[in-house]
Amino acid sequence: MNVKNIAVGAALAAFAVTAVAQSFPSKPVRILIGFGAGGATDIVGRTLAQSLTADWKQTVLVENRAGASGMIAAELVAKSPPDGYTLMITPQTSLAVAPALYGKAPYDTMRDFTPITLTGYTPLLMVVHPSFPPKTFKEFMALAKKSKEPITFGSGGVGSSPHMAGELMASQLGIKITHVPYKGENPGLADTIGGQIPIMFGNLPVAVPHVNNGKLRGLANTWSTRSPLAPEIPTVAESGFKDYAIATWFGLLGPANMPPELVARIQRDTARLFNVPATKDKLTGMGVELVLNSPTEFRDYLKSEIARYSKVIKDAGIKAQ
Repeated sequence: MNVKNIAVGAALAAFAVTAVAQSFPSKPVRILIGFGAGGATDIVGRTLAQSLTADWKQTVLVENRAGASGMIAAELVAKSPPDGYTLMITPQTSLAVAPALYGKAPYDTMRDFTPITLTGYTPLLMVVHPSFPPKTFKEFMALAKKSKEPITFGSGGVGSSPHMAGELMASQLGIKITHVPYKGENPGLADTIGGQIPIMFGNLPVAVPHVNNGKLRGLANTWSTRSPLAPEIPTVAESGFKDYAIATWFGLLGPANMPPELVARIQRDTARLFNVPATKDKLTGMGVELVLNSPTEFRDYLKSEIARYSKVIKDAGIKAQ
């Protein structure tokens, strides 16, 4: 084959890929969610599905495949054809936490997926029972560092973002903690309200109502900036612990080896639709701060998150239960 034929072949291949991206989708698309209906991940996924259905004039379905910290859904996506018709919205749990927590996973996060965009994140709140002596995070740090007994905190489950928030804090502060996992955030918050545990890390939309009605006190926001839903609650960084920031994030991914033009198309459409005022207001109203970065930026961020959570899990000796 001469140089001219090679050039023509390459041009035809590039045209074919571009044509596929432009004609996509020609049949229903499904977005897998590795967690139950009604949670923040599910709401973000369903909001995207509804917006894409209207924009693409093609049905976009959400399928909840809960179990194994989101790994069941992630494995299904990893084994799907890279044609854009099977996507996934997931927090860091199934991509950066669960593989390290379980010691193995049926996929390699960086090898078996195509990052499309980090849609956004939800800060966490560190909430305490009103009788808890420290009134500020600075006072909490002082108490925790001098306490001879481990500080007890609750979360919605082993490997959850709130669990990782507590473990990361303990690791960076050099304090001893005892983690009490619950089957969901609401039971943990109920026990915190009842005084059975003193501290709870919860996703902001779930925890804020209990702070607003006075049943719990918000000690700190775990992210680097305050939330519009709880502007009066300072961040951990503002409280003197500058190197700490953690949130629950929601990423959009597909199987590995998706055509770059198709990835770019889906990313652009997602960013455009999530910035429609009504949709943006809905998401920010439930505490989601939008990011909508590029595939390359999301890939780099995902790589750094895997390294961070793997270290936290290893240092704390956390095991799946």
